[in-house]
Amino acid sequence: MSTAPQMHAEEHDQADGFGALEERVMRMVELVRTERRERQRAEETAAALQQLLDEQGAQLGQTQDELKALSQERDLVRGRVERLLKQLDDLG
Repeated sequence: MSTAPQMHAEEHDQADGFGALEERVMRMVELVRTERRERQRAEETAAALQQLLDEQGAQLGQTQDELKALSQERDLVRGRVERLLKQLDDLG
């Protein structure tokens, strides 16, 4: 008779062990799911930021081209004004 209670205790211990293992597995599954969702969000954010960076890079290139054109135009205007001032000085 001593074996029946002992068997029952072992079965109970195994059931507790399996329950604890099942709980740990379920927690790990949830952690993996959470990590995957967070990684997906991070990848989406990185892609959006990369697109924004690319757009701003293109805009920077256009702005630099415009600045160069304006500087050239300013130099031309400065040269014309200097020539006009020289002509006025020569008149006086």
